[in-house]
Amino acid sequence: MPASRDVVIVGAGPTGLMLAGDLAAAGIGCTVLERRAGGSSLTRAFAVHARTLELLDARGIADELLATGTRVGRLALFGGSARLDLSGLPGRFPFVLVTPQYETERVLAGRARAAGAEIVEGAEVVDVRQDPDGVDLVVSTADGTRTRRAAYVVGCDGVRSTVRRALALPFPGRSIVRSVMLADVRLDDPPGEVLSVGAVGDAFAFVVPFGDGWYRAIAWDRNRQEPDSEPVDFDELRATMRRALGTDHGMRDPRWTSRFHSDERQVPCYRVGRVFLAGDAAHVHSPAGGQGMNTGIQDAANLGWKLAAELHGWAPPGLLDTYHDERHPVGRAVLRGSGALVRLALTGSPVLRAARTVALAAATRIRPVRRRLALALSGLAVAYPAPHGAHRLTGRRAPDVRLAGPPGRLYEALRAGRFVLVAAANDPAVMYLTTKLWADRVCCATAGGATRTTVLVRPDGYIAWASDETSPDLRAAAIREALARWCGPPAEHVPHVRPSGPAGPRPEPTPGGRGG
Repeated sequence: MPASRDVVIVGAGPTGLMLAGDLAAAGIGCTVLERRAGGSSLTRAFAVHARTLELLDARGIADELLATGTRVGRLALFGGSARLDLSGLPGRFPFVLVTPQYETERVLAGRARAAGAEIVEGAEVVDVRQDPDGVDLVVSTADGTRTRRAAYVVGCDGVRSTVRRALALPFPGRSIVRSVMLADVRLDDPPGEVLSVGAVGDAFAFVVPFGDGWYRAIAWDRNRQEPDSEPVDFDELRATMRRALGTDHGMRDPRWTSRFHSDERQVPCYRVGRVFLAGDAAHVHSPAGGQGMNTGIQDAANLGWKLAAELHGWAPPGLLDTYHDERHPVGRAVLRGSGALVRLALTGSPVLRAARTVALAAATRIRPVRRRLALALSGLAVAYPAPHGAHRLTGRRAPDVRLAGPPGRLYEALRAGRFVLVAAANDPAVMYLTTKLWADRVCCATAGGATRTTVLVRPDGYIAWASDETSPDLRAAAIREALARWCGPPAEHVPHVRPSGPAGPRPEPTPGGRGG
């Protein structure tokens, strides 16, 4: 392993691999340290939601992942008593993609390596220490233990994060579901739906295909709360599946079984000095809704371009702090939403179960309610805080609008990893600003339809700024101000040599603080 890199990412799950690909594509040297050797076939996440697919589309890899799974446009909830229709979602992906986590990891790892990221397996981080100028990691490998230094470190190392423990950060919360049984099995009578889900008062279960003839069976029995270390009894698993689903689908030939418990926890601060947390290292929630992996990937998309901006020397003041400010509320909302779903599923009272069934069935038949639920589940409803008086679009997800010229769509234009300024029509002032002064950070595009709105889209697909100004002079002045605020000074004022970290003295970082 080389002695130093700009960014070291701890953990080669989907979050870490997404971040590594973004940093490497932006020209930032990065290494991913993964304690496992030889990869992993572990799959707990199967659902890739629409917003995550949009982010992968903006990186040119969505179609590759789509080829590995099955598109599900309608979800059956609580044994089919209610259905959520995703087919009306905006964008190219009005569905949830069901594919094993290892396929998502494979696609993300391929992109990261192709962009120049280094992925080191069998490298366990045992301690993290930082000072105002950098971060030292103590790394154990088969060849011994050594210390390496980085400008920044990102802990993507899961719920038992070593990085989080080294920061002495609390991880408050609690276990909400214990002794969940997992098994990879064959089925003699596969379910008719891709996602087969059922719940009764004392049990829940669902079955998901791997796509190669094997299925993941997941079940929970309120009456058998064994520790995670207790082996899964296959007869018990089949009996629980029959109670929750009405059938065990002819389950046989288990090739792997395990138990786990599900927690609801969130770290209070996603940044401590030069160290960041993302994915399950920062937040963990119930499996209901399939939100965990998606939220982590979206954490990485938010953080990657901000770290790159800092290391390239043009980040506006305070940009890195916005990672916590934007993503912590999203993690909290996901935790609450998925927790509410699992509590609904596990309610033991027959009266409450009947009320739940009636209420959900009615709610999913009301179009506005159904749309809000679909947008929330898919991640398309996520928006970031906007300053007072900002345009109504500021902070919202940017739709994949048609463009007047190549590349044709906004999310194809985002593949350059830069901001995209979408103007209503060809504008000499806009062209000058984006091709001369901010050309290294901003692409210019012309909207394909009739509009008077000019929009500055961030590299992570959210709207940084928008204006309906029609006066050419006022519009040009407003665009210049927005570019300076979001994209830093014009190119001639940015140092040509990229520093290894932010210039100038830095205060000693302390847990709970987000100083520089």
